[in-house]
Amino acid sequence: MRLLLSAIAMIFLASPAIAADLRIDSVRSKAEFSVRLLWVTSVTGHFEGIRGDLTTDPATATAVVRADIDTESIKMESARLRRWVLAQEFFDSVHYPSIHFVSKPTSLALLSQGGDVAGDLTIRGVTRPVTFRLLANRCPPEAMAGCILQLQGIIDRTDFGMLGRRGALSDRVSLGMAIVIEPM
Repeated sequence: MRLLLSAIAMIFLASPAIAADLRIDSVRSKAEFSVRLLWVTSVTGHFEGIRGDLTTDPATATAVVRADIDTESIKMESARLRRWVLAQEFFDSVHYPSIHFVSKPTSLALLSQGGDVAGDLTIRGVTRPVTFRLLANRCPPEAMAGCILQLQGIIDRTDFGMLGRRGALSDRVSLGMAIVIEPM
């Protein structure tokens, strides 16, 4: 029995641990959104409160990105529009203080070359599958610290329960993130 327990312990010790080895620099990272208003202008804002991590798995040469965005950290040109996007009919920041994204395991090579990153996005307590377009960068996959991951995508706000002002406000919301990766 001791031999079996020793063998199991050795297997676990020899296996590479999968842990968050990089994090999102919350000071330098930003997220932004834009939605068309009356088909003439856009309502835009950017979030400054982003945190999260990037976990790599050397055995599969993949990474998983987790990001949380503080809805109250939104900056906008108009205080009136800021109050409205934080209100119940849009982000509902009182009940849902954060937006959460978790990518599916993504090839490390794709993190440098760019391409589609699939994952799950949670807004207002509703989780939906999404795909963001990751722009190519000059960072080698084995050394992501210091890199900026730029992601762009479009979601349908009605998928996340944002049903207000449908006649005046487009259902399509553009999202963008510039995530600066740093060591833990």
